[in-house]
Amino acid sequence: MSEHAKRIKRELVMKGTILDVYKDTMELPNGKTEEWDFVSHRKGAAAVVAVREDGKLLMVRQYRNALERMTLEIPAGARDSVTEDTKVCAARELEEETGYRSENLSFLLSLRTTVAFCDEFIDVYLARDLVKSTQHLDEGEAIDVEAHDVDELCEMIYAGKIQDSKTVSAILAYKNLLNKDSGKA
Repeated sequence: MSEHAKRIKRELVMKGTILDVYKDTMELPNGKTEEWDFVSHRKGAAAVVAVREDGKLLMVRQYRNALERMTLEIPAGARDSVTEDTKVCAARELEEETGYRSENLSFLLSLRTTVAFCDEFIDVYLARDLVKSTQHLDEGEAIDVEAHDVDELCEMIYAGKIQDSKTVSAILAYKNLLNKDSGKA
């Protein structure tokens, strides 16, 4: 087994609403030290691939400040607390962001968004049997809901129009599930 780096010091640089930023002093296998950035996502998150009866996926279009543009994503959000079940979070975010709810949520995959410097995890669920409800956006949220065919979304991924990691991973996992169910995989 190869040697690995060892953290010898962690300093809080910034405490945010859901993120904390640290400066880690690391001892490398060669004995030298380096400073690495570490971002702690204190709560974790959940996301939903919401499939309508016609097979189209509900997507949310919203402005993302980090990219300075609108993005097309699956519905998602942070857990209310570190103990909140991600399935409960996924159901809540589905209704809040899209105005649909579902009693038929099943686990699809779990992912880590940016392993080089952040510990954020997102559990993704598949929602079927959607029931129209009411959108309950958080203050400051402006979200447009759209419905797209999975093949159209895959084309957008491969064209670089959808780059959000949770959305790319979830759509491709769902497409793989469809292929297995139809015997194509």
